[in-house]
Amino acid sequence: MDTLIYVFAVSTAVAACLASLAIWAPRLPWVRIGALAVATLLIPISYIQFVEFLSRPKPRSMEWMQRNAAAAEVLAVSLAEGEAIYMWLRLTGEREPRYYKFPWDLRLAEKLEEDIETAMEKQGKLVLQNPFENRRPGDYGDLNVEIVPPNLPPTKPPPSMPRFHNPRDLKI
Repeated sequence: MDTLIYVFAVSTAVAACLASLAIWAPRLPWVRIGALAVATLLIPISYIQFVEFLSRPKPRSMEWMQRNAAAAEVLAVSLAEGEAIYMWLRLTGEREPRYYKFPWDLRLAEKLEEDIETAMEKQGKLVLQNPFENRRPGDYGDLNVEIVPPNLPPTKPPPSMPRFHNPRDLKI
């Protein structure tokens, strides 16, 4: 979300460059006006497209910037049988979760269901190792899913010895 405005600014600059080329090109006036109108339409269309894609899951194969991520915490899983596996992942070192679409794999779906139940029983979290590693379509069931137990709270120091006041003693 933070980079959306920068991507939009770059696309607007590209549209402005195209409009400039269209204006100064040695063409007929109606061709230049048409090119300018098309370049002008590109700006709102690209903004609508960027905003619309924000809530859509990104296909796993389209993850280029984080493709070398070592691990990701699985926050939620939704199974669309025969279609896809949708996952909310929190990548290591990032605060915001991301929404991904993995290709359907029966072994991965069964493994995720079992591991989620086990993690809930142990009150741990599910971590996916190398989530974007290139795999063949039938190899998604071999994804490394690890159950991480919760962090234990720090131990309390032992209670100190109680102190008693002796009323017969003159020391205060």
